[in-house]
Amino acid sequence: MPTLQEIESQIAALSKEDLVAFSAWFDEFQAEAWERQIEADSRAGRLDGPIERAMRDDADGKSTPL
Repeated sequence: MPTLQEIESQIAALSKEDLVAFSAWFDEFQAEAWERQIEADSRAGRLDGPIERAMRDDADGKSTPL
């Protein structure tokens, strides 16, 4: 497996078009990883406290509409 430094060098050598394509792919890769982490945290109950606090704050009028 290449080192991080090797990967960085390869990315730096990409053409403009390939860099745009790589960036789009990597954005999607990160979004999917984030979604998997949120799902795992939710299943494990790690979001229960923050969600309950947010709902309580909203019920108490401590939130603003988006």
